Amino acid sequence: MGTERRKLKTVTGVSGSRDVYAAALDPTRSTLDEAQRIARIAEDNKIGALFAADLLAFGAQGAIGAQEPLIQLAALSAVTTHVGLIATVTTTFHHPYNLARLFGTLDHISNGRAAWNAVTSSLGEENYGDQELPSPEQRYDRATEVLTVVNALFDSWRPGALRTDGTGGAVLDETLVRPIDHVGQHFSVRGPLNIPPLPQGRPVQFQAGQSAGGIELGARFAEVVFTSLPTLEDAVTYTKKIRTRAAEWGRADGLPLIFSSFHATYGSTEAEARRLVREAVESTDFDAGRRRLADMLGGGIDLSELPLDKPIPETVLPQLDSVHRRRGRVEIFRKLAASGATLRELVVAAKDTGHWAAAGTPEQLADAIEERYRANVLDVISLGGLADERTADFVVNGLLPELRGRGLVDTDYLGGSYRENLELPPLG
Repeated sequence: MGTERRKLKTVTGVSGSRDVYAAALDPTRSTLDEAQRIARIAEDNKIGALFAADLLAFGAQGAIGAQEPLIQLAALSAVTTHVGLIATVTTTFHHPYNLARLFGTLDHISNGRAAWNAVTSSLGEENYGDQELPSPEQRYDRATEVLTVVNALFDSWRPGALRTDGTGGAVLDETLVRPIDHVGQHFSVRGPLNIPPLPQGRPVQFQAGQSAGGIELGARFAEVVFTSLPTLEDAVTYTKKIRTRAAEWGRADGLPLIFSSFHATYGSTEAEARRLVREAVESTDFDAGRRRLADMLGGGIDLSELPLDKPIPETVLPQLDSVHRRRGRVEIFRKLAASGATLRELVVAAKDTGHWAAAGTPEQLADAIEERYRANVLDVISLGGLADERTADFVVNGLLPELRGRGLVDTDYLGGSYRENLELPPLG
């Protein structure tokens, strides 16, 4: 990797939209059709990766559902060649040996384009035999062991274990394929991994979660961290905190990369963008919004009788250490509440679930993105909404050309693997 800073990398979502599921209502189509369309738009426009989110319970966060990310991305790998494939998969409800085989297989069938967004899950325990969600401390303790085991399995094939015989076949040196002999608190895994070495060595490691436990896990293992950073101040504080801790773990400078979701409202003019924001606020369902905000505050609180135009009383807000679900998100909304924001303002803010939101023309939105990039607190950005024709037009024909014209975003893929396209340092 050279001394020049890498350009901003791009991602777009490919699962969970109502447009995708609308395809299931048409007997001539499958739910894959719309995802394939988005994948082709992304690759045609040199977007770096497809991001498949996941939810483990029906009706969670107002969504219809979420298809299993690994299966969906495996299908999309067959109709794409360069775009990265980021699957969100929990460490709380999976075994590390299965995870290593699943992601190793995705990396093989995509020729080195797999990435794992590791999460500890904030819901779904009732579907996996648990009466209560384990505490954040328990979930991150398990996640640490899962990532340790999975990485050991990926590394269980030593260099030279598999080589060509010169006639199109392969020769295996079994002495270079070693058991990992892991015995830990949660798992006993002898290994080695029973699939050949991966094209990337390991899939690119993403991690989502920004509570104290999430920062510790991301600082230790992640190459890219997916974050909710609504303001530049939040981004600066978070980036300094996680990279300081990563350096203490002996990580390379500049790791982990900071990945932010960008909730954009596009307008041909500033006035149009402002009008669209105003109309979105005016159309807010405040009953549903109160429930969404309660979820952003960890659940278990009732906001239904509170006045919209007054701040939430401090006595109603949960203490951070009492919350088991999404502490990082709770911290964001507690901070907004403490600033004096009214319940109405918090309900509107909760529509973006704590993520970075901005409105304007493509040039104005590019200004906002460039500010964070120049401040070294933004390395990867999610440009969503490609399922919507209007938004896709603004992204493809407005924002991306503007960012490329400023020299901020790559104009083409840089290599054959996702690791190469992210310009990550070598493994080891």
